Amino acid sequence: MKTLETDRLILRSFVEEDLDDLFEYAQSPNVGPNAGWPPHKTKEDSIKILKMFMEKDEVWAIVEKKSNKVIGSYGLHRDLKRDNDKSKMIGYVLSDKFWGNGYVPEATKRVLEYAFDELDLNIISVYHFPFNERSKRVIEKSGFKFEGVLRLASTLPNGEIVDDFSYSMTKEEFSLNK
Repeated sequence: MKTLETDRLILRSFVEEDLDDLFEYAQSPNVGPNAGWPPHKTKEDSIKILKMFMEKDEVWAIVEKKSNKVIGSYGLHRDLKRDNDKSKMIGYVLSDKFWGNGYVPEATKRVLEYAFDELDLNIISVYHFPFNERSKRVIEKSGFKFEGVLRLASTLPNGEIVDDFSYSMTKEEFSLNK
């Protein structure tokens, strides 16, 4: 993946040396469940995910510049809910130690610039679960439009089936809000 930069962050491909930082945030009970995955219990859990990130090459490591620490991940994925080659879906997680600093909206702005201006996509989607109010605020702050609720659309690791709250932004909407 192309490395992206903001004032305070570097978004770059994951490397093997990121394992400790990934495990540190992925083991938190506050992080994974909001994104639909269980907290990592061992480094082996994190190794599997790290290898997947490195192989698929669609997830950036979010690196805080001042500490040079990986504090989360940011994905630009095929949106399985849209049959459109010019669409993608974003997804992100951030270490709960870094919540409240505006890092995800900052990263989102840069990812949207890249997606619309360099990849020439025409729509970006993002989803959140009903209980993830923090993500809802990031999504709305970033300028996404609420599309609706996909009822009973996702199965959580505990087997519970929950709604997906769906948002999107078109290239035109992004251009108007630059």
